[in-house]
Amino acid sequence: MAESTSSGDVSYPVVNGNSPVASHIKSEASRTGDELRDLKYSRTTPSTRAATGQPLTHYHSLLYSLLSWERPRATAVSYATVVSFIIAARFFPLLRWFFKFLYVALGFTAALEIAGKTVMSQGLASSFRPRKYYTIPKDSIEGVLEDMEQLLDFFLIEFQRILFAENIVHTVAAFFAAFTSYWLIKILPLWGLSLIAVTIAYMGPLVYINNREEIDAQIAHIQSLINAQANEVKDLAGQHTARAKVLVKQYVDEYSNKAHELVGTRRSASPEMAKVPSPQIKAEPSSPEPAVKQEDFPEAPKAEPVSESVQEPQEPKPEPVLAS
Repeated sequence: MAESTSSGDVSYPVVNGNSPVASHIKSEASRTGDELRDLKYSRTTPSTRAATGQPLTHYHSLLYSLLSWERPRATAVSYATVVSFIIAARFFPLLRWFFKFLYVALGFTAALEIAGKTVMSQGLASSFRPRKYYTIPKDSIEGVLEDMEQLLDFFLIEFQRILFAENIVHTVAAFFAAFTSYWLIKILPLWGLSLIAVTIAYMGPLVYINNREEIDAQIAHIQSLINAQANEVKDLAGQHTARAKVLVKQYVDEYSNKAHELVGTRRSASPEMAKVPSPQIKAEPSSPEPAVKQEDFPEAPKAEPVSESVQEPQEPKPEPVLAS
């Protein structure tokens, strides 16, 4: 039964355990818990594969289930959790609180132990010591490590699929996201940018699901425009390529004809060039010849020369002059 309490002129319903509102809240809470439990323990690997044929991780199906709002309650709870964590990390000193809790707990334990040994000769903190210290089971460690491996593989595979344009729409969206983040990080703090990114990641698919037909029509129209422009550019490129080929062929033919004419002219001029005496080129002596040669001197006679008497010419005597 629902009772009502009045405060002035306004009455408020009081919800007890048997009211329809309480039962509705309980049913919603139970459904939310079931969805979260199913989402937590779902390890289904998607049937689709990457372009290289590699199988995807179960985090692909998990993220798709969250962002596609297949389980709206679980998606809403995850979104509220992430937003709460971002706001808490911004406005609350969580790290300081952690260290404060740590030193208070350790100080309380040390004081309790010292007081017990002083008063009762027995430590109080050590009396609560378990017989065996708690450890992490090996199966749990292997499960956590496997989940970490799957999570790292998820991010690595998705980054490569976006980088190598497996889906051009995702690549273009990632480009705009990175470009916008590059400019927004200059005017927004990191927590504000993270809050905007999480909100777009969760609310973007919801907007698309509610307006699927209109958005698909706009995307198809944009793709048709892009294809038309691409075909036009391709045709223009083909025309320019064909024109360039014709010009290149024309220039090659022209230069080859000129080369043939030049070669023929040289061949026809070669007989006439043979009649022209070629200039004699004097070879320079390798070593200078001596100025006086042996041949310039006569050979000496072998027989001794015979001496001949040489008669000196006599001068004529003057004739005597007769006196008259």
